[in-house]
Amino acid sequence: MSSLEERGEVGVPVATAPSSSSAGLGGGAAGAGLEAGPGVQGGQEQADQEPDPDAPPKKRVRLLQEGEAGKLEERLYVVLCCTVCLDLPKASVYQCTNGHLMCAGCFIHLLADARLKEEQATCPNCRCEISKSLCCRNLAVEKAVSELPCQCSFCLKLFPRSVLERHQKEECQDRVTVCKYKRIGCPWKGPFHELTVHEAECCHPTKTGNELMGILDVMDQSHRKEMQLYNGIFSLLCFEKIGFTEVQFRPYRTEDFITRLYYETPRFTVLNQTWVLKARVNDSERNPNLSCKRTLSFQLILKSKVNSAMECSYLLLKGPYDDVKIKPVIYHYVFSNDANETDYMPLPIIDSIECNKLLAAKNINLRLFIFQIQK
Repeated sequence: MSSLEERGEVGVPVATAPSSSSAGLGGGAAGAGLEAGPGVQGGQEQADQEPDPDAPPKKRVRLLQEGEAGKLEERLYVVLCCTVCLDLPKASVYQCTNGHLMCAGCFIHLLADARLKEEQATCPNCRCEISKSLCCRNLAVEKAVSELPCQCSFCLKLFPRSVLERHQKEECQDRVTVCKYKRIGCPWKGPFHELTVHEAECCHPTKTGNELMGILDVMDQSHRKEMQLYNGIFSLLCFEKIGFTEVQFRPYRTEDFITRLYYETPRFTVLNQTWVLKARVNDSERNPNLSCKRTLSFQLILKSKVNSAMECSYLLLKGPYDDVKIKPVIYHYVFSNDANETDYMPLPIIDSIECNKLLAAKNINLRLFIFQIQK
């Protein structure tokens, strides 16, 4: 009987004891919960948020998404980011032979820096050699990054990166747009959802012809500059003697104590004359690899002897298989035996990114046009 009584005494407080009793285990926990501070309450809230294994599947998925979606995105961000700039790649993703990831911009920049310093480009993580032939694109990472959410800079909503650009350009109601009467001087800029109201109230359609003439004159001046270039090219195409060729700039080093990078083409023949092109980086700056802004300038040299002065117009364009962006600019020079070298003229590339593309390549391939002006 003593054993039964002991079992009965143990069972009584567990089943019937009030919650304030300090003897019962469950009652002690409940009493502590009533008098506990915010830390314990927060723990209870976290416990409440834990998914119940017996709950319906939809409820468990919803709770998991709320608690772990942000953490998963952060972990993927760390795994898929570029090892150089530590940002998610926006376009192509390259990997070294050990699998470390680099965005296209950083990869090209590493190759260009190595060319300027006359070194072998290496991966910043494992120091293995990298080049366009050794590295390859990682299409799986590119697709994974394109599906990660990114915040729209206008409406602040999250969208997959693959559709974010189209959303910001065409769909977002908060994207910045301009009035359709901008062509006649309306300076308004605002969110797209306010465009209809503004255009209905815009005062520019009601302006007189004299008021609009001043605005149109300013627009015509910028338009004339663009037309001068195209008209100049069309007039050069009417010349009798026109020559063009594909040129390949090869990298060389000066013989100075501190060597400098320069480019030179093999001799080529155009218009029955022998020519050479030279190019230099940042006008032969001492340490161009320390500068973020990079430019290329080129010089055309006549190697043949001529009987009389030879007046020419010339321009450089990108090669047939390159993707570098070069604006056409026409240069003029009168060649003679005493003045057979032009000044160094800037290669009209758009920005330093395009310059890095040229420097990262093994050779620079361009197309040269020469027009001889007949007297």
